[in-house]
Amino acid sequence: MNAWETIAAAREADDAPAAWRITRPPPGAPRTPLVFASPHSGRIYPQSMMAASQLSAQAIRRSEDAYVDDLIDGAPAHGATVIAARVARAYLDVNREPWELDPQMFADELPAYARGRSAKVAAGLGAIARIVCEGQEIYDRKLTFAEASGRVDAIHRPYHDTLAALIAETRDANGLAILIDWHSMPAAAAAQASSGAVCDMVLGDRYGGACSPAVCRLVERELAALGYEVARNTPYAGGYTTEHYGRPARQVHALQIEVNRALYLDEETLATTPGFAALKDNLERLFARLSGVDWAAA
Repeated sequence: MNAWETIAAAREADDAPAAWRITRPPPGAPRTPLVFASPHSGRIYPQSMMAASQLSAQAIRRSEDAYVDDLIDGAPAHGATVIAARVARAYLDVNREPWELDPQMFADELPAYARGRSAKVAAGLGAIARIVCEGQEIYDRKLTFAEASGRVDAIHRPYHDTLAALIAETRDANGLAILIDWHSMPAAAAAQASSGAVCDMVLGDRYGGACSPAVCRLVERELAALGYEVARNTPYAGGYTTEHYGRPARQVHALQIEVNRALYLDEETLATTPGFAALKDNLERLFARLSGVDWAAA
């Protein structure tokens, strides 16, 4: 079964591709320019991937931004459209350039347009990951470029076609669009964000290039008002999605938010902790506050 057949076999009742799920605001919800994305919370591990893997799905799951999609699933009631990936990031990471591939992973030569020398590829975390977060190698054989191309065609390209359309639709309706790309970070990475303090959230705006300072300040202020310690751009300044879509001069603002997993997750077992409910409640408060903002005047 090839990549697309695997995805198509799991189509949902509304015939939306199972590679992602879109949830729009219900009737009566506020009208806002907010689009939320959760690109790394997918929990589908296609059979073709697992057949080539030397690791269990549980081991690979430690690379997930586990349950981030569940944390933000209340956002549509407050006027945000949400797109959440359902296929695991280890299979195909939609927050990377599509051809950001590690030549060492492939039995055949990659085409000239493949980007095999990026920092993410060197770290083993290209569009198709070579390792999980503990540094364990995922595959017990070389992949083929045809396999990579199949994954890109089945997932990456249509995901971004869909996200781009949602952003354009939102900007047309509101005069601007604000994309917030939601992630979670290991507690160890959160410790790097500020010396001596526990960092709860990191806002990544590509050092001001992807989002207007006013939008970033407003989100930072609201998170701080909820009691969270917030850092900017260290150790995460935003990935492919933030950089690709953030065009403040064209009224498209993109902001990445990294949530410290220690707030809600046992990183060893991947079970949610009692902190999950408190975090989800606070995020609901954040969404309610953001829905009432006059973004055009922000």
